Amino acid sequence: MIRLTLASLALALALIVPAAAQEIDMAAINAMDQPAFVQKFGGIFEKSPWVAEKAWASRPFASVDAMHAAMVTVVKYAPLPSQLALLQSHPDLAGKEAQAGAMTNSSVSEQASAGLNALSKPEMDKITEYNAAYKAKFGFPFIIAVRMHTKEGIFFDFARRLTNDTQTEYLNDLQNVYAITRLRLAAMLTPK
Repeated sequence: MIRLTLASLALALALIVPAAAQEIDMAAINAMDQPAFVQKFGGIFEKSPWVAEKAWASRPFASVDAMHAAMVTVVKYAPLPSQLALLQSHPDLAGKEAQAGAMTNSSVSEQASAGLNALSKPEMDKITEYNAAYKAKFGFPFIIAVRMHTKEGIFFDFARRLTNDTQTEYLNDLQNVYAITRLRLAAMLTPK
């Protein structure tokens, strides 16, 4: 069984996060007051500005990686109900929120990057079935860093992860949230 570990996550992100994001001048970020910091970075963790709000106290950040690590630490040490709320704030893949146009811009872009916005009818039926089975079994949505996968890889992982126990999937979802948020941070801070 393949498990996403912090080491494998770091390696994968090092390969795909642009180097420019690593060269950001942190002085302006470190100079932000808490409301400005939360306004700028509060959307990195899906509908959970409390992460940026709490991470702000860890300034000054030496790098983007250090800032992201502070945010991850906030989530890791958050009470379980806060972690669960964070997981539950993520939309289903190609689910009702996507069809209704109610996802965050980040989620729309991420799902489109893997072609989840253009599924065939059989693919849509299968992902709907997977979403329902996963939520029924675990109580939170399936989360995967879609920018790091093909559509076929997502379907494969969905089926594979449905065989796991709840604790394993809770940790898998959190690891994927960390990957998603690191990619979002890089996209936000990379000069266009």
